[in-house]
Amino acid sequence: MSALTLTTPPITGLQASAAGPASGAEMLKRGQIKETSQKFEASFLSVMMQSMFAGVKTSEPFGGGQAEEMFKSLLTESMAKEVSKAGGVGLASTVQREMLKLQGLKD
Repeated sequence: MSALTLTTPPITGLQASAAGPASGAEMLKRGQIKETSQKFEASFLSVMMQSMFAGVKTSEPFGGGQAEEMFKSLLTESMAKEVSKAGGVGLASTVQREMLKLQGLKD
């Protein structure tokens, strides 16, 4: 054994995570969790809006047909994303809190 190996303390995962309250990796993970939870909420809202608009019929001169059916899903997806960005219905914050718990991070 060399003198270097005797004086160098072992590096463990606990020492690296105890470096500070909010390291760069932790902040990146929190940002990814927030983004994922908002995407989940938008996806949920999109499905809900698609079922809500399923029974809505428009008059023939200005609506209807195959094109409307094709683009209706894009409309509901865009509306759901905007609702989620504007604060949503509270689903994203709940999902985010649970994901943080699963990652061992404090809220």
